[in-house]
Amino acid sequence: MTDLAANPEQLLFASTTRAFLDKEASLAHVRGLHDAGTSFESAWWQRAAELGWASLLVPEELGGGSVSGDGVADLALVAEQIGTSVAPGPLHPVSTVLAALTEAPEGHEDTIEALVSGELVASWAVYEPRRPLSLRDDAEITTTATPTDAGFRIDGVKDRVEAGAEAGALLVLARCDGALRQFVVPTDAAGVTVTAQESVDLVKRYARVEFDGVTVDASAAVGDAAQTPAILERQRQIALVLQCAEIVGILDAVLTMTNQWLTDRHSFGRPLASYQALKHRAADMKMWFEAARGTTAGAVAAVSARAADAPLLVSVAKAYVAERAPVMLQDCVQLHGGIGVTWEHDLHLYLRRVSLYRAMFGSPEDHHRAVYALSRKSDTSS
Repeated sequence: MTDLAANPEQLLFASTTRAFLDKEASLAHVRGLHDAGTSFESAWWQRAAELGWASLLVPEELGGGSVSGDGVADLALVAEQIGTSVAPGPLHPVSTVLAALTEAPEGHEDTIEALVSGELVASWAVYEPRRPLSLRDDAEITTTATPTDAGFRIDGVKDRVEAGAEAGALLVLARCDGALRQFVVPTDAAGVTVTAQESVDLVKRYARVEFDGVTVDASAAVGDAAQTPAILERQRQIALVLQCAEIVGILDAVLTMTNQWLTDRHSFGRPLASYQALKHRAADMKMWFEAARGTTAGAVAAVSARAADAPLLVSVAKAYVAERAPVMLQDCVQLHGGIGVTWEHDLHLYLRRVSLYRAMFGSPEDHHRAVYALSRKSDTSS
């Protein structure tokens, strides 16, 4: 994603992250969590937080900081490393919540500190049942926040809340007085009901959360109505670059695994890698992988710089990476032959994670349409 050789601090951070994942989040560990019916261990996440994973988007004055000074790039680096072993953990939900809280930290300093330390896990409650992702002030958002004398009353239902059953707090998107607002809601508040939901991934868990007359103080609001659209867009961008970076890590690991298999496996006395047709397939996948890495790097740089074209570039990355990655993984399964479709082989662990991310925060088709719309808007304005 970045030139680590030019940044020794980032190189050290990457090697420390890789060593931690190799020891504490191997593929065998992921299978063990699945067998135990567990998404991730809270003590494991606290150790990850001690490495700085949860502090990267948080400015130093709020107790955070990043090794290279570019928090978004460092966070994408962690996500890419996680992809190599489809590691568990709430990196995505915690990061999207912190992306919002750091934009409007007033009254949320204690929550930010708890998230940075790993003592608290929080998640973004943005999806609504049987509805696609919507961050606009339209009929798709049915959860409401009604002002009261002391604060707000929240009513509604959210689902597909990542790590919702493990979270101690939720950042809830709701309609308030005709505008969208976000509120920090403790999961142990009266009127909050959390029901776990499984996903196609072995360890990624989600939840359906019902809010029935949940009361929160006025300080629970994150920013005001005027700030909320920009905060939501920032969260969306962070969520998308994390997905794309992790998929890049997945593709890197799977292509390495497949190329090694083609070298080791022989047919008629020759390694499979020596056959012309398979060479072409391997070359195609290498080209697609580099394109995925390049588009993701461009999106990461734009989001980090808060560039005007960041919305366009994150949609370009998601549209390409999430469309191409499942095709590449299916090719790798075929190239492994019969062993590639067995439970014992690790390929399906990667395919599951990619299939999940393809659907979350907009499908490739959604982002193709977004690219078209943003490109037309850019052409018109110029």
